[in-house]
Amino acid sequence: FSGKILAAQYCRTTQIPCLGVCLGFQAMVVEYCRTILGWKDANSTEFDADTPHKAIIFMPEVDATTMGGTMRLGARPTKFTHAVEEATNTKSTLQQLYGKVQVNERHRHRYEVNPEIVDQVHEAGLKLVGRDAETEERMEVAELPRTVHPYYVGVQYHPEFQSRPLKPSPPFYGLLLAATKKLDAHLEEKKQQQYNHTNGEAS
Repeated sequence: FSGKILAAQYCRTTQIPCLGVCLGFQAMVVEYCRTILGWKDANSTEFDADTPHKAIIFMPEVDATTMGGTMRLGARPTKFTHAVEEATNTKSTLQQLYGKVQVNERHRHRYEVNPEIVDQVHEAGLKLVGRDAETEERMEVAELPRTVHPYYVGVQYHPEFQSRPLKPSPPFYGLLLAATKKLDAHLEEKKQQQYNHTNGEAS
């Protein structure tokens, strides 16, 4: 986990496109808490149960003593609830890539972002833009605005489960587009296509 945290910090500070999946998403949150919020001892309780800054915690409805079949599993709805830049009401990069307000992705985890720190992390700049559609209290997607970083995205779910050779999952597709410096052009083209489609229907 420490290596993932260092990798997240390196990518964040050197502008290297980065996608964190599940534990990688959690590492991004812990790194941000340590470096930006100044909580040097922030951690996941999976690795340090006694940390005074519990950035990642065991989900309350999951049995902490019985490991078999107790994960949060299967397809779950994620809703894009927040803009990545509130001042301009800019949609999150992933929301633009998906082209939807709500998506269903598969999950496999027992730990989650501590709800008590969500507002502090979000206001400090790591935007928690996607949340579970059922309660909007469980964090699913984190991003830095593209005005700050070309592609710094974390997801609690596992997008690889629905990725296909001819239909790549949006988070992975976005990573490759950003790495090849084609993301902005792709999103602009996608925006124009949606505009043309909407105007065509209206006429």
